[in-house]
Amino acid sequence: MRLLVVEDNQNLVANLFDYFESRGHTLDAAPDGVTGLHLAVTQAYDAAILDWMLPRIDGQEVLRRLRDEYGSGLPVLMLTARDELPDKIAGFRAGADDYLTKPFALPELEVRLEALVARAAGRGRSRTLEVRDLKLDLATLEATRAGKPLHLYPACRKLLETLMKASPAVVTREQLEYALWGDDPPDRDMLRSHIYELRRSVDGPFDVKLIQTVPRVGYRLAPEGGGAGA
Repeated sequence: MRLLVVEDNQNLVANLFDYFESRGHTLDAAPDGVTGLHLAVTQAYDAAILDWMLPRIDGQEVLRRLRDEYGSGLPVLMLTARDELPDKIAGFRAGADDYLTKPFALPELEVRLEALVARAAGRGRSRTLEVRDLKLDLATLEATRAGKPLHLYPACRKLLETLMKASPAVVTREQLEYALWGDDPPDRDMLRSHIYELRRSVDGPFDVKLIQTVPRVGYRLAPEGGGAGA
């Protein structure tokens, strides 16, 4: 498994790395919620281990944004000292797939993560996004419109994925910049350039235009008066 550990206790992180790497797993670590969210939406992981009490933004907010803003199905296990029933309910409602309280046994954590990954594989996390006649296969990263392949640069593909997951809702410029560059975006001309290239590929040859500008806010993906497809 490739795992993301979002935890600010460095001793615990070291113990997790020692155990899981010795078992053949690969790990990345983030010491705060903002870094953890950035890695979760820009890198490919089988599952994430998420603490509740984190610097910058807490685990609940990480989960909320991961699920609601980015539409991510990444399996997430909350690993926290908060062991009261209301805390567990709040964690699951925020989007956690499993919840384990500290202290814990490392073998139990491992089997719980293996179960999450197996369930995710069974429900087919790699799926196809569809908005009208536009499709994006998240497994192969192939995009088509009306059956015709679209040739997209990686940045344009990431923008398209973000817009399709949110469609028909508006995605702010800040959210798109974060999807591409995390907390260190360049000037906004770069985003405009990528949107221009994306429009050329997605809308250029077609009569119905899908990418709409929402003045002073951001962009949305849907024809005028329409919504997302299946």
